Amino acid sequence: MLDLEEQMKIIKKGVAEIISEDELRERLKKSIEDGRPLKIKFGMDPTAPDIHLGHTVILRKLRQFQDLGHEVTLLIGDFTSLVGDPTGRSETRKPMTREKIMENARTYQEQAFKILDPNKTIIRFNSEWLSKLTFEEVLVLSSKYTVARMLERDDFEKRFKSNIPIYIHEFMYPLMQGYDSVALGCDIEFGGTDQKFNILMGRMLQREYGKENGQIAILMPILEGIDGTKKMSKSLGNYIGIDEDPNDIYGKIMSIPDELIIRYYNLVTDVHPDKIEEIKSKMDDGSLNPRDAKMALAREIVSLYYGREKALEAEENFKTIFQRNEIPEDIEEIMVDSEIFNDGKVWLPKLLTVVGLTPTNNEAKRMIEQGAVRLNGERITSIEEDIKVNNGDVIQVGKRRFARLIVK
Repeated sequence: MLDLEEQMKIIKKGVAEIISEDELRERLKKSIEDGRPLKIKFGMDPTAPDIHLGHTVILRKLRQFQDLGHEVTLLIGDFTSLVGDPTGRSETRKPMTREKIMENARTYQEQAFKILDPNKTIIRFNSEWLSKLTFEEVLVLSSKYTVARMLERDDFEKRFKSNIPIYIHEFMYPLMQGYDSVALGCDIEFGGTDQKFNILMGRMLQREYGKENGQIAILMPILEGIDGTKKMSKSLGNYIGIDEDPNDIYGKIMSIPDELIIRYYNLVTDVHPDKIEEIKSKMDDGSLNPRDAKMALAREIVSLYYGREKALEAEENFKTIFQRNEIPEDIEEIMVDSEIFNDGKVWLPKLLTVVGLTPTNNEAKRMIEQGAVRLNGERITSIEEDIKVNNGDVIQVGKRRFARLIVK
């Protein structure tokens, strides 16, 4: 194990809040003295099938703990998902089927192991204990917290004042998540800043159930998406999926605002804090162009999930398309049925939708009007006239989507 100060430097990198830092120091010190790893918990409710960079903020910090010699438990909330976390919700979540939950859970594990060391990760499901609680035990658990305290929670308070229904099972969610910490007996629980209420519930319940020193809460920031303002989210379209094509990951990183460069370095890479401080200092004094810092960031992130060689290929592809304004050689060929043409011409929004470059004709029209569509490198801005298309033509939508048309 590294010494206390070096561990603290690595652990604190990018962290929003530690409750409490003094307790963490004491436990780390004792861990080093006794040669006993700390038990770390991170719970994930598999409510969606994919993991994006926003999710990796915590996963990467957990990997750092593994590399420091500590024990990480990835808790899959297969039982809590049946209720659904009410955090940040303005209305009750719709229930999920157990089949869908377990399908998502398998995908979560596969993607999480792109970051976590599978040989150092314990996988648990909270149905192991929550599904076995008797009604008497549930009543004892619910007696540990008051309705008044629940209603102090921001999302519940807003719904209550707006006369939006709050169902009793939603009050149970933070108690269920807190009981997970009792069952696991963990030293530390990780979560985003939006999970502070739930994690502190676990700290309190551990004490209520006889663990003298409750768990330490380590809260990580919520990562902004590539738009630079809103939380990274698939529904908002501002996300970077870790299973995306390397070229897409690289290109999306290059599209983030310069103000987020250091934040991304801190939250989604393993670059040492001292190196990040050097990058920041050089950008501040003008000796490092933000574009070059961003390219190094994009290369670093693609390397984490696909290796150095793929990262360099993605960088070269980016330079080809954007810095040299060329059409890349390696373009997917898409078959197009000649029946959609009339004398070799076709309405462009229809073509874009048929070949899958846009989901709908309306989205295609929007992209054309924004000047984001090119045919053989030439920008097209009219949505009224049909266009002439030849076999082998290259059509481009946005900065990263290309297709070579093969007419059959």
